[in-house]
Amino acid sequence: MAAQTASYQTLTPEQLKPGMTVRVHQKIRDVNAKGEDRERVQIFEGMVIRCHGSRGNDGTYTVRKVSEGVGVEKIFPYRATSIAKVEFVKQAQVRRANLGYLRSYGKRLKETTKLDA
Repeated sequence: MAAQTASYQTLTPEQLKPGMTVRVHQKIRDVNAKGEDRERVQIFEGMVIRCHGSRGNDGTYTVRKVSEGVGVEKIFPYRATSIAKVEFVKQAQVRRANLGYLRSYGKRLKETTKLDA
């Protein structure tokens, strides 16, 4: 089976907007079975539902995804050193800055997505 290779655009914190579907590459440090430290990259793909604070050192953004029927939200600081990169997947057409209502929305928003950013 051939692996799919998709090219995604890398974003800076200033470019993040609510309604964007992004892939956040986060560096995770853990210990393997032998007791050695190791670092791996974990990818969290979901929709940006909120950008809070300034784009400076203290601002955050919230990314939400549904995994096996359970909604999962993560809050990432803009300037976190554990974030390797943020990739753009697609942009939904939204008119709100805080998309908290999407928690109970279902898949209705996915019908009105545009692929161009």
